[in-house]
Amino acid sequence: MTLSQQRKRQALATAVIAALLAGCSSKSSNTVQVVDRTQGGSQQVARQPQATSGHYVVQRGDTLYSIAFRFGWDWKALAARNNISAPYVIRPGQRIRFDVPQQGVRPVVAQPSRPVASPVPTATRPPVQTQPPLKPAPQAQPQQPVAGASEGKVQPVQRSAQGWAWPANGLLIGKFSSNGSLNKGIDIAGELGQPVLAASDGSVVYAGSGLRGYGELVIIKHSDAYVSAYGHNRRLLVREGQQVKVGQHIAEMGSTGTDRVKLHFEIRRQGKPVDPLQYLPRR
Repeated sequence: MTLSQQRKRQALATAVIAALLAGCSSKSSNTVQVVDRTQGGSQQVARQPQATSGHYVVQRGDTLYSIAFRFGWDWKALAARNNISAPYVIRPGQRIRFDVPQQGVRPVVAQPSRPVASPVPTATRPPVQTQPPLKPAPQAQPQQPVAGASEGKVQPVQRSAQGWAWPANGLLIGKFSSNGSLNKGIDIAGELGQPVLAASDGSVVYAGSGLRGYGELVIIKHSDAYVSAYGHNRRLLVREGQQVKVGQHIAEMGSTGTDRVKLHFEIRRQGKPVDPLQYLPRR
């Protein structure tokens, strides 16, 4: 082998090693994607942008707040768009519209006579233009709150200047990202069954597993502007309509809807996800 050929081989080997090192380093990011295990797969679950067209047909178990959370709307704006007044009751078969009505045209809202029954989870479905959504695939019944030593317990917590507290103890393994379908909250690692706490005073407006990719989920309304969400729980300890205090045990950490034990936590202001680390106390 000539000297020229040896040099060419060495240069090629160096390039291959550099490419391998670059590939390894690109996988070292500490951002953890939320994955969906509900259908036996491991695909990333996209966080939908605000729906601005079409409609959604209300299913049993839906609440106005869960629909607003799912489709990126502020619950007050969605209620106003559909002429829904307090106490914001919706009914199965009712159409929730997402398009902006023409000026001077009053939207018509279907009002079936049958009231909403007890929560039963339904699959996430995109808004449709003309045809009602197909019948959702059956899912497991959400776990009912169970009695236990931690249910309803309120523990002392450190609060930020804005009044927020950390929802769980553990290592921060996923950070907020506002780009595309990346993480719209933070992910906190922990032990199976450890307490999940209310991050601020409020009212539970959703407790169930009807939003794909979140597993057993709790949504708390804190004010007209803010809601918070707590996903992937093993067990829920609160019910819809229940008032909770900051530091109150609302769930047990789990891995429903994801691939490891963790809490997925979001804060939304007027329907838009915001970085929770801007609201929580510094550690």
